[in-house]
Amino acid sequence: MFVRKLSILRVDAGGLEMPCPIHWIDNFAMRNFTNDAIFDDTLPVADGLLEAGRHVPLDRLQTAMEDWFRRKGYLKAGDRLRVVEFGAQY
Repeated sequence: MFVRKLSILRVDAGGLEMPCPIHWIDNFAMRNFTNDAIFDDTLPVADGLLEAGRHVPLDRLQTAMEDWFRRKGYLKAGDRLRVVEFGAQY
């Protein structure tokens, strides 16, 4: 089910990348917060790491996570989110 490994990074205004804390990722991944079934196939693993199913669209995931992190106050003005897939195991 969780065949894709994703790196979830916070990029500050200066371009410095840091792994997002797992509690941010876990907070997003709870369905009662996102209310979007497309993200059900996600599993927070560690700081900056998320596993996902094949049908999770990365562009929507990045946009939704960035929006959620901003609303929660995790991302500050000038910060952005970067979601990168690595180690594809198809």
